[in-house]
Amino acid sequence: MKLWAFARSRRALQCVSMAVLFSLTVSVALPTMVRAEEDNSLFSQLSRKKKGTTSTTTTGHTQGSGIPATTETRIINDGSVAPFVTPDSAAQIQAMADKYAKIIDDGGWPTVPNGRIKKGSKGKQVGILNLRLYIEGYLQVEATQGEFQQVFTSATEDALKRFQVNHGLAPTGVIDGVTLSALNVPAQQRLTTIRANIPRLADYAKDLGSRYVVVNVPAQQIETVSDGKVYSLHNAIVGRPSRPTPVVMTPLTIVRFNPYWNAPPSIIERDIIPRMQSRGASKVLADMNIKVFDGVGGPQVDPDKINWRAVKITDYHFRQEPGGDNAMATAKVEFNSPFGIYLHDTPEPQLFKTANRFYSSGCVRVDKVAILLNWILQGQDGLNEAKIASLAETKERLDVNIANAPQLRVAYLTAWPAKGGVAAFRDDVYEMDGTGFVVGQPLPVGDKVDGQRFVLKPIPYLQDDIDTNDGNGFLNALFRGKNAENEVVKPGQNKQGGDALINLGGKPAAKTAAASKTATAKGRATTRKYLFGSSKDGIASDASSTTTTTTTKGGKKKIVQKKGAKPAATATASKTAKPASKTAAKPATTTSKTKTAATGTAATTAKKPATTAAAATPRQLCQPALPPYARPSG
Repeated sequence: MKLWAFARSRRALQCVSMAVLFSLTVSVALPTMVRAEEDNSLFSQLSRKKKGTTSTTTTGHTQGSGIPATTETRIINDGSVAPFVTPDSAAQIQAMADKYAKIIDDGGWPTVPNGRIKKGSKGKQVGILNLRLYIEGYLQVEATQGEFQQVFTSATEDALKRFQVNHGLAPTGVIDGVTLSALNVPAQQRLTTIRANIPRLADYAKDLGSRYVVVNVPAQQIETVSDGKVYSLHNAIVGRPSRPTPVVMTPLTIVRFNPYWNAPPSIIERDIIPRMQSRGASKVLADMNIKVFDGVGGPQVDPDKINWRAVKITDYHFRQEPGGDNAMATAKVEFNSPFGIYLHDTPEPQLFKTANRFYSSGCVRVDKVAILLNWILQGQDGLNEAKIASLAETKERLDVNIANAPQLRVAYLTAWPAKGGVAAFRDDVYEMDGTGFVVGQPLPVGDKVDGQRFVLKPIPYLQDDIDTNDGNGFLNALFRGKNAENEVVKPGQNKQGGDALINLGGKPAAKTAAASKTATAKGRATTRKYLFGSSKDGIASDASSTTTTTTTKGGKKKIVQKKGAKPAATATASKTAKPASKTAAKPATTTSKTKTAATGTAATTAKKPATTAAAATPRQLCQPALPPYARPSG
């Protein structure tokens, strides 16, 4: 019995040990799954931040692609790097086209065989590599002849590194998989890409002036140029394919240091207020550094004295104060644009160290923004490098109109002239090559309006159903497609709208016939309805869901929660509204008096919605990064 008991206890111990081992294995093997599930809650992130336990190993938006960046932010200012755009770009890119056309006429270039080779390697594969690099212009003819014909020399290594840099690859000087793929893109395909960029460079080169900033979206980089030389290169975060960054050509106008972030009603209603009700309004808002005002420009209110179960959300303005955790971080740079985008800092600088930085909803986030600001301002009003650093430290609010403002080109370049008579290339991430696209707003990949892949005027639109996997988990479903305001608006000012191309706010106007036909023809399960026009009150109009009272055939009222536009001035939904599935794009009207968020005063809402883009106030496209404690990691 004792022996049996011992055996049984030993067997039990083994089972326990196996269970413990299995549990440890699962916890090691599946950390991302667990954390991603935890990170779906804004307030679980807040809790971890306060406890100092915020994870830095999660995947998705906060972690980035997981692949190290192949470019870096640095000051150059020595003429060693060719600018993306110059006044001579049109002539240079045409010369590139002629050169590559001749390469094709002469038979193109050879296919480099698979195999990892590097400096010192010898053999037939090296000979083919040397010939390939020579034909495009990276090597001298001597490298393809005589004793060095099949030798991977220092010249071969240098040429391969320049090739890698010009294709956005890590300059290792070694043939790896991505380098081999780039080498073996046919010459005809490269020529097609060059030709797609000829009209773009011709337009972007106009009226540049001596100082300008270029954001090259496919390259995910920003450069500052003074007197023909690149001063600095910055890694950038740009719009993901479902929320593309538009092409803009305009001077810079304003630098806003330590700007406010104005929370959109969608986040307020669906995430903040439920926690305020359960945990105490003032406590929750204090943790998030948010103040509440009676409308935009109105007096601050005590959140504990308001019945948040009965209020109209858009009557109140939730403003996050400046600081390191602010969605805009230390600064934003504004410019005139019908698409309402801007450049800004981010509380997530770690993302700049990753490749494939297509994370935003249109705006451009700038790595080491202080370098850019110092270059833009040139010491005006005493704003030198030291003062800029001080403003970031003190969190002082300051708006500066830029004197002698440089030009800005937010450009879409998949090919441009590089040093040494060769062309640089990047992937056509928005699939715009071959569409005639030069300027304007690219539509999400796969979408068209009237057969076009881009538009010249803003077209806010909503989706009946937002794919929760859109953008590789960008901000997760909790903040998917939300608009956000990013500046202080005083009474009487026009407020640009929120920061999402997929506009889930605003007063919707009639759906365009062209978009309807497009959506029908494509037969998508997720129907995208394009809407012209938007509310002038961006803050009040931003919402991602609407509780609509519908009347069924039996005369009974039914509450329908649907994703769609929530009109800023509509206090209650119409009692005679049609079912949600048929009214996603139908404008809501009201004759009741409501408080207009843009002025904080009573106003009568017009019954007739705007029906043209020209009549609409431009809407900001870019979804700002929420502060770490207010943002899921997935």
